Amino acid sequence: MKQFLNRLLLWRATHQFISSPIPSGSAHLSTASVFGWRLPLPSGRSFVIGVPFVWLTLTFLLPFLMVFKISLLDTDLGDPFVSLVSYVDGIIHIKLKVSNYLFVLQDKLYVLTYLRSIKYAAATTLTCLLIGYPFAYFMARARATIRPILLMLVMLPFWTSFLLRIYAWKGILANDGLLNHFLLAIGVIDVPIHMMNTVISLMIGMTYAYLPFMILPLYANLVKMDIRYLEAAADLGATPWYTFFRVTIPLSKSGIVAGSMLVFIPCVGEYVIPELLGGPETFMIGRALWDEFFTNNDWSLASAVTVFVILLILLPMAVFNKYKALQEEHKA
Repeated sequence: MKQFLNRLLLWRATHQFISSPIPSGSAHLSTASVFGWRLPLPSGRSFVIGVPFVWLTLTFLLPFLMVFKISLLDTDLGDPFVSLVSYVDGIIHIKLKVSNYLFVLQDKLYVLTYLRSIKYAAATTLTCLLIGYPFAYFMARARATIRPILLMLVMLPFWTSFLLRIYAWKGILANDGLLNHFLLAIGVIDVPIHMMNTVISLMIGMTYAYLPFMILPLYANLVKMDIRYLEAAADLGATPWYTFFRVTIPLSKSGIVAGSMLVFIPCVGEYVIPELLGGPETFMIGRALWDEFFTNNDWSLASAVTVFVILLILLPMAVFNKYKALQEEHKA
C-alpha cells in the first residue's frame, strides 16, 4: 500500500510539472549535475528550437559544407580532404578551383541531364497528383471506421524494401512479364510490347514509388476541411464539379504544394529507379553523380554537380516557404 501511495504521489507531481505552463522569458537555462559538473540545460522555447537546429546542422549543413569544400579543391584525384589553405614561408596560400562549376554549366551533357531530371520529376509529380488526389479525396470522405484501413493500405508498400519493390516491376514490365502475358491472354495485343528500359517503365516506377508521398499530405489536408463550405456551395446552387474546382481544390492548395514538394525533390536526384527500369534515354543526374564519384573518381567535379543538385532542390523549398509566408500574411 505504501508503494502504491508513493507511486501515486510521484505520478501526481510529474503530471503537475508537465502540465504547468512555461513562463515567459523561458529561454533561461536550467542546470544538471553530471559527474560533479553543473551543466547548463536549455529549457522551454530555446530547447524546442535548439534540438532541430542542432540536428539539421549535423545532418545537412556540415555535410553540405564538406561537399562544397571538396568542389573547390585544386585536385581531380587523390585525397579529397586536403586543406584549401596552406602557410608557406610566412605567406598564406589559398587554392580555390571554380573551374568545376564552369565546366558543369558549359558542358552540354550535364545541362541536358539536369533538364531531363527536372522534366521527369515534374512529370512524375503531375502524374502522382492526378492519381493521388482522387484517392485522398475518397479516403477523406470515407467513414471514420474504415479510414485507418485505407491509410494502412497506402502505407503497406513501405513494409517492403524499396529496392525489392522496384525490382519486382522488372518481372511485370518485361517482354515475357506478367503484363504482356495478361494482354496476350485477353487478346488486346498479338506481340509483346517492349516497355522495359524506356520512359514508360521509368514513369511507372517513379509514380508507383512516390504516390504515397502525394496521397498522405492531401489526405491530411482534405480530412480537416470544413464540410460546411461544400454544403453552402450546394445551397447556393453550385454543381458538384463547380464546387470541386472552386471550393475544394483552393482549400486544399497547401496539401497539393506539400505533396508536390515531397515527390518532386527526391525524384530529381533519383538513382535506383532509372538504373533498374530506365535506359540510355532516361539518364538522370543521380546516375551522373554515381559515375563521377565511383567510376571516374573525380570527387571535385562530382561535388560541384552535387552542389548544383542541392541548389536545384532548395529552389522549390524556397518557393514553398514564400507561399506559406504570403498565406500567413493573407490570413492576418
